[in-house]
Amino acid sequence: MGVDPGLFTPASVTWQLHGDPMMWVAGVRALYLQALHPRAVRGVMENSDFRRDAWGRLMRTANFVGTTTYGTTESAERAGARIRKIHSMLTATDPDTGERYGVDEPELLLWVHCAEIDSYLHVVRRSGFPLTDAQADRYIAEHRTSARLVGLDPAAVPGDQEELAAYFEKVRPQLGAGADARAVDDFLLHPPTHPLLIPAREVLWRRVAQLAYAALPPYAHELYGRPAPRAAVVTRRLRATGTLLRCVPARLRWQLPPKHILRAMARLGPDARPAPYKAG
Repeated sequence: MGVDPGLFTPASVTWQLHGDPMMWVAGVRALYLQALHPRAVRGVMENSDFRRDAWGRLMRTANFVGTTTYGTTESAERAGARIRKIHSMLTATDPDTGERYGVDEPELLLWVHCAEIDSYLHVVRRSGFPLTDAQADRYIAEHRTSARLVGLDPAAVPGDQEELAAYFEKVRPQLGAGADARAVDDFLLHPPTHPLLIPAREVLWRRVAQLAYAALPPYAHELYGRPAPRAAVVTRRLRATGTLLRCVPARLRWQLPPKHILRAMARLGPDARPAPYKAG
């Protein structure tokens, strides 16, 4: 029996795209976007200590994405089962009606999923990662697998760019920047930091957060009530940041925990190394 390549395999677009350093900026954009769904963000506010454990939360998300992308099939399925079990036990209170609801409602899981996939694809591609429209569609379709892992019916999840755009158009009337979204916005710009690290937060983290915010769609800027630079300026900044980060040797970047890519290459051999030119 051969070595298990995992759920996505080195032949997938996901395998190549998730190895790009701009995924960190994309992850912050996803948080900004997710916070605009009042019921989804209320579930986070009532069940998460993200204000005190920002980095822990970010690393847990990165670990889940890394495990499901580069881990074995067994480890990916186990990670999905763990997420589904946690979500099944959590509830929140609707900010408008006072109704109690489960955070694993399909419509909420779908919003979180689509905001993530849209952010990963948009930021990495706009920053210079070369993908054709067909490859972008393939990436979205591949993530019906990750949708299944969190408890969604894959058939009910957008499978290409057109379906994803139609989904966002449909859900837009439900979005808004209430108190919870503004708390997330404030937190992302000023995360709790050790006093000695505040200068680094101001120089580095704030630039990441501002770039992630700028990369949001125009309707999100309208809802937050804070303008962003012109689209061409944002694209230039994304490309400049992507070019800079990609100058750091991949082997060095991948040494950062949780090291999923290096473990996948050790399991499958050097040909499993993610690279943009392999996305086709």
